[in-house]
Amino acid sequence: MKKKILSVLLVVLTASMMLAGCKKNVGTPEDNAVQETENEDGGEEEEEVYDGYTFGYSCIDMGNPYFDTLKKSIETSLNEKEYHLVTKDPGSDVELQIQQIQEMIEEGVDAVFLCPVDWEKITPALEALKEADIPVINIDTQVKETGLITAYVGSDNKNAGYLCGEDLVKHRPDGGKIVILECPSMNSINERITGFESAITNAGFEVLARADVKGKKDTAKEEMKRILTDNPKIDAVMCGNDQVALGAVEALEEAGRKDVLVYGVDGSPGVKSELSKPGTLMEGTGAQSPINIGKKAVEVGIAILDDDDYERETYEETFFINKENVEMYGTDGWQ
Repeated sequence: MKKKILSVLLVVLTASMMLAGCKKNVGTPEDNAVQETENEDGGEEEEEVYDGYTFGYSCIDMGNPYFDTLKKSIETSLNEKEYHLVTKDPGSDVELQIQQIQEMIEEGVDAVFLCPVDWEKITPALEALKEADIPVINIDTQVKETGLITAYVGSDNKNAGYLCGEDLVKHRPDGGKIVILECPSMNSINERITGFESAITNAGFEVLARADVKGKKDTAKEEMKRILTDNPKIDAVMCGNDQVALGAVEALEEAGRKDVLVYGVDGSPGVKSELSKPGTLMEGTGAQSPINIGKKAVEVGIAILDDDDYERETYEETFFINKENVEMYGTDGWQ
């Protein structure tokens, strides 16, 4: 009888040990390799965890193809290193941009790529980032308080504007009447206009009108329409970016104006396509490369976090694209 009881006990003990060996995720959460959480459907899903650095990206307006291309360049370069990018779109609202940067701080980003909606009003966000000890890689449009950023990567904007002015002088050697569509809150555009004005100084040009169009196509089109009602003779329009230039071209075409030279800055696919059209009023664009700016910004950002050497200021080359050479650059993408 005793032997029979012992045999039963041994069977029970063996079964218990086998069950214990098959059980998963025992002990505290710290003992388990994977923590799981319930999703909205009541099932379980794994928490997403990122290794390496996490960067924030905040640029003026993702509705502008330039900033979307810049983001994709940065994201592609970071993905190659298996780093992560958090993107926020302020939609040209500086107060929203400041709020979104605070969100990035709370989310624990390691560094931020920033192109400010307003180069002066963004200062509180820069101060908050400095307080949080988060490096800022200022891209494309410089902030006013440069002492609050870690590095700057952008284009030679003065040269881009200068090339437009230089071309205008070549086509209108006796001078003429011009319109300037600008945006004083964006320092990149300020530099482009400064470069343009430098090129046409003492060349017989008169500025008929200037308008702050916020860098937007629709706003530029409406302002151009208004300016046309008061000015029967216009020789050229200098625009702060390509989106503005396209808006100006539409307004001029709808008004039936001829023999007006329109200039922009960016080298966007939209303007390159316009340059390839017969009879277009678009004369040229001071081109830049958001792809190269993005790659360089990532290179600088990683060097900062790795405590390696880096250039505090980097200016990428700008060049002129017009009707004669647009085929060389293509019209279906950025350079």
